[in-house]
Amino acid sequence: MTRPARTVVPSGLPRWLFVPAAVGGLFVVLPLTAMLASVDWPRFVELVTSESSLAALELSLRTAAASTVLCILLGVPMAAVLARSSFRGLPVLRSLVLLPLVLPPVVGGIALLYTFGRKGLIGQHLEVAGISVAFTTTAVVLAQTFVALPFLVVSLEGSLRTAGRRYESAAATLGAGPTTVFRRVTLPLVLPGLVSGAVLSFARALGEFGATLTFAGSLEGVTRTLPLEIYLQRETDADAAVALSLVLVIVAVVIVVGSRGWASRAVP
Repeated sequence: MTRPARTVVPSGLPRWLFVPAAVGGLFVVLPLTAMLASVDWPRFVELVTSESSLAALELSLRTAAASTVLCILLGVPMAAVLARSSFRGLPVLRSLVLLPLVLPPVVGGIALLYTFGRKGLIGQHLEVAGISVAFTTTAVVLAQTFVALPFLVVSLEGSLRTAGRRYESAAATLGAGPTTVFRRVTLPLVLPGLVSGAVLSFARALGEFGATLTFAGSLEGVTRTLPLEIYLQRETDADAAVALSLVLVIVAVVIVVGSRGWASRAVP
């Protein structure tokens, strides 16, 4: 018994589009392949388990988790206001929220330094109260939050707009207050978008470099995150830098693949 021939459904795309698409894919994959080929595999475990490397990885995970919590606390209300409000100046507000996406990270670090530094706009008052922010672990968290926050806002605002307001209107019609509607209807509806945005924010915070170096410096165990450790190792031990870079890539891949898998299962 012969199997019926498989029917090929045309994609509807011009065939020439596949050429630049393949070139784009190679542009992403080739550098990663080259890095994999450069790893000193016999010494890999030794390179990534040095005392300074483990301290940097542990600090990166702690600060990225803290900055992700901050992104959720600040980003959820921001996304809700942007998606559900209509007032004059809203486009300007949206542009300002997204500004860290296009700013060079070092510029963000300088802006934070002139805000929370010892002589900064807010920092000088904090210094009077005995609170120092710049060049501390707190500065690392703030720098990571500054660059990662737009990722959560963009993702969640898109989910809120896609979900529409039908169920919220129905709940309000039944007598639910705005806070109840937001907590019991809106947030569950956009939970996949919220999780996806939080994961993207965590990944961005984990890889933050420029703003962290400018605002927090590079003190081992205090402000030296994994990207800073990689940069320093590049000057003294290139094999260690490549091995640590691979660790960061693996963590990023696990985060992205895991979040996409969860989102695909969560969306009916």
